[in-house]
Amino acid sequence: MTSTFVPLPVENIDTDQIIPARFLKATTREGFGKNLFRDWRYENNDEVRPKADFVLNQPQYKGKILVAGKNFGCGSSREHAAWSLLDAGFRVVVSSFFADIFKNNALNNGVLPITVSDNFLQQLFALDNTASLTINLERQSITVDAAGITEKFDINPYKKTCMLNGYDDIDYLLSIKNDILEFEKQPL
Repeated sequence: MTSTFVPLPVENIDTDQIIPARFLKATTREGFGKNLFRDWRYENNDEVRPKADFVLNQPQYKGKILVAGKNFGCGSSREHAAWSLLDAGFRVVVSSFFADIFKNNALNNGVLPITVSDNFLQQLFALDNTASLTINLERQSITVDAAGITEKFDINPYKKTCMLNGYDDIDYLLSIKNDILEFEKQPL
């Protein structure tokens, strides 16, 4: 995937900042994107009064990639944080550190969290709004296209398979159903 990115150079972004608790009433994944970073995006919680200085309200910043400061997704374990990012159109979040629960929730919901070095993260924040990044999940790399700068990232092999194939846990098990049936036939 190649996309421009939205820079959010703020550290320690917790899940309540990503999606405030007052919006956690729904049980399906749809509709959370409009409330992504709600308290940072709008004056007095008023959708008709967007804060001009917040990056998601600035038309020059677009893309399927969010680049955020260190320690993204800390705080509570709400899965809705991943839902809100996905519903807002983000497919990838890049940071130098993710909270473990957020990272797993993101992977389980089709959002790829990419952990990069602090140095690489700072290089991304120094780019202008027209810069594009290429994410190659198969090769586990992120590249700044114009500069050709690449960094590798780690991902659990099982989650990589799921992400590459669009599987959730049940889909994965169904994909190896024949292997499971063959294993069950083996004598003890």
